[in-house]
Amino acid sequence: MADYQLIVIGAGPGGYTAALRAAKLGLHTAVIEDRECGGTCLNRGCIPTKTLMHSANLYREIGEAGKMGVNVTGAEADFKAMHARKAQVVEQLRGGVAQLLKGNGIDVLEGEAAFVSPESITVSGQTYTAKNFIIATGSKPAVPLIPGADLPNVVTSDEMLDTDSCDYNELVIIGGGVIGVEMAGVYNGIGRKVTIIEALDRLLANMDREISQNLSMILKKRGVTVNTGSMVTGITQEGGRLTCTFERKGKTESVSADGVLICVGRRAVTEGLNLEAAGVETERGRIKVGEGYKTNVPHIYAIGDVTGGIQLAHAAEAQGIACVEGICGLAPTVDANLVPSCVYTSPEIATVGITADEAKAEGRAVITGKYVMSGNGKSIIENEDRGFIKLVFDAETEKLIGAQLMCGRATDMIGEMVTAVSAGLTKAQLAMVLHPHPTFCEGITEAVHAADGHSIHTMPPRRR
Repeated sequence: MADYQLIVIGAGPGGYTAALRAAKLGLHTAVIEDRECGGTCLNRGCIPTKTLMHSANLYREIGEAGKMGVNVTGAEADFKAMHARKAQVVEQLRGGVAQLLKGNGIDVLEGEAAFVSPESITVSGQTYTAKNFIIATGSKPAVPLIPGADLPNVVTSDEMLDTDSCDYNELVIIGGGVIGVEMAGVYNGIGRKVTIIEALDRLLANMDREISQNLSMILKKRGVTVNTGSMVTGITQEGGRLTCTFERKGKTESVSADGVLICVGRRAVTEGLNLEAAGVETERGRIKVGEGYKTNVPHIYAIGDVTGGIQLAHAAEAQGIACVEGICGLAPTVDANLVPSCVYTSPEIATVGITADEAKAEGRAVITGKYVMSGNGKSIIENEDRGFIKLVFDAETEKLIGAQLMCGRATDMIGEMVTAVSAGLTKAQLAMVLHPHPTFCEGITEAVHAADGHSIHTMPPRRR
């Protein structure tokens, strides 16, 4: 008889959520973790980043408080104190995860996991068997083969978020994706000099083009140097300073700084799992999965970043729940396919579904409604930078199929849009929703009306 009905490898958001769902469904469950409960998201990702960003945004707002009639003197950004608060937040939430696992009767096996066979696994010299396994080992920062990438003070997000040693006055960020722009916001927000070098032609290249353009404009306005279409060729060090050399438009350029952050993507963590012993197939370092998150071995599943799919904590959580429900022969209670994306810059960015450009590429006719938030009362009150709300409707059915928000509280408001897309709500149905005033979410109603060409509070074009 197997020791467990389910063993989950990895106690990140996907892993511990899967374990909790399994326990609630009556499965005798264990979780294997070789580091801290909570995984990358809680310890070296989402939570630390957003905690630091909150401090940085607060400091930036204090610097602009005079515009609001509040005069502040002597404000100081204490880098070590910011990290100390980050550590407190992480510890509190980590303790909460540990209590949830314990309270639901889930065994936490500490140590590195390695398969011995398709039915058994070793942890710290002890062998355990299980009827089913879920691999949820996540991902780690990818480091490209750039000469000098191993120099001191050339770091990944792991080092930057794990310690308070990255107190750089000048920072070069290689990569203009989500991690890159968020860390640019942290360092720029506390008055540090920041340069972004991105190989593609725009920041956040997988998002709506207007979001990329608007963010780039705002960052430049705040003093961040943005170099897109630029390929880093090497990093050198002299006298404690790092020089990053890159090619742009056929010319060689360079920039010097105290530190360099490399954030060009993440790769699946499968080292040490001994997947060969279990017979689990991989592809380019990622675990291959099919329907129901099954690997090629029927009772072994994989979810989250290790599969190479969408690398978001809430996506992994949804996959974990759906995977366990499938193991138990139940229909999924969550749609793991409709995944919102959030970027915690200022203003915030949040999207779900498809963009108008993506619909066009698919040959799909759409109706787009856009509202510029410079006319929104709450945005003016809170001195928000230029933002917008854009909604994409199917031209034939008039159902909402996508939403792109760049404004205050966008990451909170996107939940309403996820519900609308999931439920297949139409323009007419969304237009009936009454939003309170003054709020950021009023912009949703304005964008709906804009899709019909008559947004209520949008200023008419000036007459010449």
